[in-house]
Amino acid sequence: MLFAALTWQVAGHGPLRTLDERLGRALATGSLPAGAAEFCADLGNTAVALPVLLVVMVWTGWLGWRRQRERRGAGQGGEDTGQGLAPVRWWLPPLAAGLALAAVPALVVPLKLWIARPGPPQMAGDAPAFYPSGHGATAAVAYGVVGLLLIHGRRGVRTGDGATAARPHPPTAPATAPATATATATATATAMVTVAVTVAVVLLNVGVGIGLVRRGYHWPLDVLGSWCLAGVLLAAWCAVCDRWSRGAGAGRCAGGRPVGPGQTGSDGKTGLMSRRSLKG
Repeated sequence: MLFAALTWQVAGHGPLRTLDERLGRALATGSLPAGAAEFCADLGNTAVALPVLLVVMVWTGWLGWRRQRERRGAGQGGEDTGQGLAPVRWWLPPLAAGLALAAVPALVVPLKLWIARPGPPQMAGDAPAFYPSGHGATAAVAYGVVGLLLIHGRRGVRTGDGATAARPHPPTAPATAPATATATATATATAMVTVAVTVAVVLLNVGVGIGLVRRGYHWPLDVLGSWCLAGVLLAAWCAVCDRWSRGAGAGRCAGGRPVGPGQTGSDGKTGLMSRRSLKG
């Protein structure tokens, strides 16, 4: 809805567009050092964002493949045979991340050509095609899925995809307290990592947006519109992984409630891991 409203204002030369251009001119002559602004703006280049995403895609893919082998090995053990380990689609999150970034130019370029918004005064010689910002969308999607992949991998560590996750037998009484303390510490560490990654991604994209406006490459609404578009792609990534990825922290749910190791849901099936752990 916000993206539609912004696009309507930009394409229809509404009052918000007038205020946007005034703000853009003011920010372009602001006190932020030009060198720092240029550096931040360059982080939205595909040549910078794509290699970062590829490294994280390969790492998380390898991590998921290794966990799949561990789970299969656990499922072949004597006590775990026949427990019905859920299939692991370890390749889905990194593949979906790559497709999300590939969708950026497919969406941004037609919108730019259709709206044909002229750029700031510094870009007067270029063709009128500045809304939404391609650099802003590239940075938001690339670094956004990087953060989601890192959080996804950390939650997979928390749920314990290996042999320990496949054993539904309750621990002995002496081991209950240490196991509970370890689980609590792991959950706390995972929450801290999630917050840290989220804050880092948000600050990085804010820096890219400010750099693009400060250097006169885009108007503020160009960047804001690209963030709205990126939000749709990131939401699609989460929906795809939550629906079809069943490894690295995904599993069965019963009536919307995660079914833990050794627990039985309302459908009579025993859950090995929580499917909803991918949501964030």
